[in-house]
Amino acid sequence: MTHPVRIPADVDREDRIVANLTARQVLLLALTAIVLYLGWAATRALLPLPVFALLAVPVAAVAAVLVLGQRDGLSLDRLLLAAIRQRTSPRHRINAPEGVIAPPPWLAARATSGSRDRRPAAGAAGAAPLRLPARTVTSNAGVGVIDLGADGLAVAAVASTINFALRTPGEQDGLVAVFARYLHSLTAPVQILVRAMPADLTDQIHDLTDAADQLPHPALAHAAREHATFLAQLSVEMQLLTRQVLLVLREPLVAAGPVDGLGGASPLAALSGRRAAARDARRAGAAIRRAAYTRLARRLAEATDLLAPAGIVVTPLDAGTATSVLAAACNPAGLVPLAALAAPDEVITGDLPEGYPPYQPDPDDDGFDAPDRAAGPGYGDRFDDPGGDGPLDTDDLDFWDPPAERTDSRSGRPARRRGYAR
Repeated sequence: MTHPVRIPADVDREDRIVANLTARQVLLLALTAIVLYLGWAATRALLPLPVFALLAVPVAAVAAVLVLGQRDGLSLDRLLLAAIRQRTSPRHRINAPEGVIAPPPWLAARATSGSRDRRPAAGAAGAAPLRLPARTVTSNAGVGVIDLGADGLAVAAVASTINFALRTPGEQDGLVAVFARYLHSLTAPVQILVRAMPADLTDQIHDLTDAADQLPHPALAHAAREHATFLAQLSVEMQLLTRQVLLVLREPLVAAGPVDGLGGASPLAALSGRRAAARDARRAGAAIRRAAYTRLARRLAEATDLLAPAGIVVTPLDAGTATSVLAAACNPAGLVPLAALAAPDEVITGDLPEGYPPYQPDPDDDGFDAPDRAAGPGYGDRFDDPGGDGPLDTDDLDFWDPPAERTDSRSGRPARRRGYAR
């Protein structure tokens, strides 16, 4: 009979190889020591050993602090690299998939000429296209499919919750066995996300207020109004949160092959296989994406069937809801409700303001003006003075009359006016 082996919970923890140090730490410390030794070998004829030691000790101390120090689970050297990357990256991101177009030279000169401390060419150097992992969200058989570009496709589903603490020990073992069976069936990346978001009780309060007038007994109506008042006061005094469990399935476009150590590929072959899969994913066409969606739909059906015995209901999100979830994840403190967001392929329309005259097309107007048509009354009747003489009303104060050209008395040629060339 085999004995149980306790497995550490932190499976992503790096292995310790020498003196409780990871391979990365040993490599960085060894490189620092080699650089200091080479510096001493190159300058030992010029600098005495105490002087070189005085210069090398601060360098070694800084390297040791960066390699051995940690903050929030990350080493200080990685945090330093992240800070440098953040400092050198553009601060302004623009939703421009085709790239940021530089402004015309005359506009850039006009924008930077008013203030001396303003950075030149701020629009070209300080802005960059916004690159998000999700490209588009499309609807396929009522399921919102998130296109991740070369990373594949993804589907988000809402999973219901169960009360584990109120179950008996036997029922708890059964629930754990069901969840373990689902985890053992995984062959592709899966994310289980538990997100907290603000709860909006406005609809419930309105429903209680409207239903109070229709209740048969005055005591019931009074209780309904008191409960609506309590909910309104509760939402004012504290921030109400609701939790949502999302099951996100991602399917790569091209499989990279087995990368395990039990009869699988070697580390070098696994690395080359991943590179080849990434290259093939960039060249993927419609057929490869359809095949990836077929595998994704099959995995979603398997998750629904395997989690059903535990009482967990998996409901895939449609395109609109998936877009709202992504928008809420990018802006958790947003004031726009999720239901008010438009889908990626939805046309945004608006109501006409009050008093705006409706559009009445002219049946005789084909959209093209005749070349010999005389300039009749147009904008002058509506926007100019009441006695306007058409669209070119020279008596109107808003009409702009270009100044006459000045001539040079010496040469007789028109004199140039100063201004910005366009």
